[in-house]
Amino acid sequence: MSWGQPGRERRVLKAGHSSIAVTLPKPWAEAMRLRPGDVVVFDQNDDGTLYLKPAPPETGPLAVAPYLISAQSFDDPGLLRRLVIGAYRSGHDAVEIRTETALTSERVEELLNAARGLLGVSIVAQEPNRVLLQNFIDPSKYGLPQLVQRMKMILVAYIEEAEAVVTKRVPSRRLVSFTEEADKVFALLVRQLFLASRDWSLARRIGSPDPRQLLEWRVVVQTLEEIGRLLAGVTETFNRHADDDPRELEGLPGLLGEMKTGLKTVVDTLMHPTLTAACDAYAESYRLQVAADDLGRRAKATARKNGISAAIWALGLSASRLSSLAEVALDRAVASGNEMVLLSPT
Repeated sequence: MSWGQPGRERRVLKAGHSSIAVTLPKPWAEAMRLRPGDVVVFDQNDDGTLYLKPAPPETGPLAVAPYLISAQSFDDPGLLRRLVIGAYRSGHDAVEIRTETALTSERVEELLNAARGLLGVSIVAQEPNRVLLQNFIDPSKYGLPQLVQRMKMILVAYIEEAEAVVTKRVPSRRLVSFTEEADKVFALLVRQLFLASRDWSLARRIGSPDPRQLLEWRVVVQTLEEIGRLLAGVTETFNRHADDDPRELEGLPGLLGEMKTGLKTVVDTLMHPTLTAACDAYAESYRLQVAADDLGRRAKATARKNGISAAIWALGLSASRLSSLAEVALDRAVASGNEMVLLSPT
């Protein structure tokens, strides 16, 4: 529905001696259970946009019951951990696990690992048949741009570890810690997006003034996660072949250095888009794909057998994901103004 259609328009009315007013759409007011005399609060954007919502009760926010996970038993390894992560990412602050039979020591350890793997989560109650986890993070303190920049730093660290393995021929000892940190930041990013989709005021405070941008942010977060998994796999492959013939890795240091520069450029442009910078970032990500494809074709036969060529292919796939981020940067730059770019003839 466009803004010009009658259902989206309201005429400004005179109210009293010097005030003006506008009526609220009846379907929205009914959905919010508003009655005459109720109070609404609003947030104002720099462009003049207003977001309205009912004021919270004067007694303060009502206590929310924990998200309950109940089953006769949990026999499948990993299932409890994934349920807890899903509840966290969906915005639940408290998660309670109940079972008819006592949890085994393996399942309790699984819950402890789940809590350690989520920012701000601790186990606050533990009984044989019941465990309660609580999140203590204030979502308004974690902006989307800052978390994305943190993801960028982790991805750069992956590449630097891969560079060290290739040049120094020593396996990385920090790959596991980087992966754990990446999982924590990614889960928090997804949680922030879920919470912001239900609270426009929060969306504005954490860096998404227009709630419609949240879908775009979700694409960015998902793409960054894919790049992280690809780069972790690349470093792991190089770890396994740290003692192989150095000639099998010829050309990789240069490609990794270009990948690190391209990653920084694309993410920085995504956070501060201009049309010129976004065009350059897109072109750079495309050049990275071409360079990876070329190196993959020149890989020696032994590299194709032992998996190193697959790692090179993964670097090319990472570059294609960077192109997706550069496209989002282009969209943001175009939406932000009337800047023009003169492309040089090819």
